[in-house]
Amino acid sequence: MIEVKNISEEDILKILETVADPEVPVLSIIDLGIVRKIEIYNAVQKPPSGSLVVFITPTYTGCPAMDVINMNIRLALLENGFINVEIKTVLSPAWTTDWMTEEGKQKLKAYGIAPPNMKQQVCTPGLFQEEEAVQCPHCTSYHTQMISRFGSTACKALYKCNDCNEPFDYFKCH
Repeated sequence: MIEVKNISEEDILKILETVADPEVPVLSIIDLGIVRKIEIYNAVQKPPSGSLVVFITPTYTGCPAMDVINMNIRLALLENGFINVEIKTVLSPAWTTDWMTEEGKQKLKAYGIAPPNMKQQVCTPGLFQEEEAVQCPHCTSYHTQMISRFGSTACKALYKCNDCNEPFDYFKCH
C-alpha cells in the first residue's frame, strides 16, 4: 500500500487524468469534468488511513459508461498502490458541459466531434424549435444541419455539414 500522507489531491488528479472515457476515448474523466471531489484520509480515522474517496457525477443519470468508468478509476488507483478506494456517485448538482475543460473541448474538435457551444442558443424544447448553430469540426463552417437528436451516444447529436458534406457528432450542451 502506498504511503498516503505524502499524497496530494494533485497527485490523484494526475492518476485520474489517465482514465479515458470509454465512449469518447480521446477524453479523460478530468477533461469531462465528472470528478467532483477527492477525499484523502491520512490519519487514523474512519475510513481507515490510506483510504481515498472519489466523487463523480455522470454526464447523464443513466449513462451506460459509468460502470466501466468506476472500474477504470479503481484499477488506475490500484495500479498506483491505493487499496482502500471508494467511488461515490453524486447526482446533484447535475453535470453540465460547463464542467468540461477547455483542453477537453479542443480534444473533441481535433477528434472530429463538435464541442458544446459556449452558450446554448436554443433553450426551449418545443416541437418546432430552431436548430442550434453548430460549427463543423472538419471545415469550421456553421452551415450545418441536425440529422438526429441522438448520435453515437445519448450525450451527442448527429449533424451534417452542408459545405463539406461530412457527418459529425455534436457533444450536446446541458
